[in-house]
Amino acid sequence: MIRPASLQKGDRIRIVAPARKISREELQPALDQIAAWGYKAFFTENLFAEENQFAGCDAIRIADFQAALDDPECRAILCARGGYGSVRLIDQLNFDAFKKSPKWIVGYSDISVFHSALHNLGYASLHASMPINFKGNSEAALLSMQKALAGESYSISAPKHAFNKEGKVKAAVCGGNLSMLYSLLGSKESLNTDGKILFLEDLDEYLYHIDRMLYNLLRNGYLENLAGIIVGGMSDMNDNSIPFGENPEEILHRHFKDLEIPIAFGVPAGHLSDNQAFIFGLDVELSVASQETLIRFPHASESKTGTE
Repeated sequence: MIRPASLQKGDRIRIVAPARKISREELQPALDQIAAWGYKAFFTENLFAEENQFAGCDAIRIADFQAALDDPECRAILCARGGYGSVRLIDQLNFDAFKKSPKWIVGYSDISVFHSALHNLGYASLHASMPINFKGNSEAALLSMQKALAGESYSISAPKHAFNKEGKVKAAVCGGNLSMLYSLLGSKESLNTDGKILFLEDLDEYLYHIDRMLYNLLRNGYLENLAGIIVGGMSDMNDNSIPFGENPEEILHRHFKDLEIPIAFGVPAGHLSDNQAFIFGLDVELSVASQETLIRFPHASESKTGTE
């Protein structure tokens, strides 16, 4: 797995909007933060375009994302926000120039489409906050993102949880938004999770659908040969008038309880203000102990960096 080069002061970051539209006002807190980190933020040509809920039509969003991928001076691509729309672009994107000049692609939620594509191409990516969220993010969320981009090692901790399963493992992390992973099953972006740590998070789903999606992952072999599981935020879920009878964590626990691997619940990542950064594709050290979960992400010197 290739790790894109770490960012240096003065490096160029492109902001793109592959899904829902965004305004300059919504973007300003992120621009201020990027400048404070010492990086230069650049907009893609049609960043503020609009077509209903989207940041312009599919053709515009494809062109903007492709321009960012092809830019040899760009060291990171920050997806402005999620929503829906990334899956409408992925089949039209060409990663040839990206392979010659790899860069970090950063985001979460709908951006899981790109994380899965990059994982299967053999490139690490960054599951982290997006410009739309910077204003409300915790200090720890933004600091973890800054450290990941700069190639520094860092750790994420979480308190004990009743559904945790203790153990230690070092393996690559993959995954992302449960709904997106579910939607990608059967496509070329479907993941091979063998020997890896699966990370899952989600937002605003019906409880019965969480159960349905997990059964689909199970039936597609996602849980068969895992090295570990990390559960992030399962936020703002919905129930029917006749209650489902389990909360999201209980549903997940029912599917995972017989697995003899380290399992960590309640990890601060996903649709949370404390959305701490996960480097997908690289080996991390997961330690689930009786009182705390600790996840250590490696320094850039511990990973393969470069081009294809």
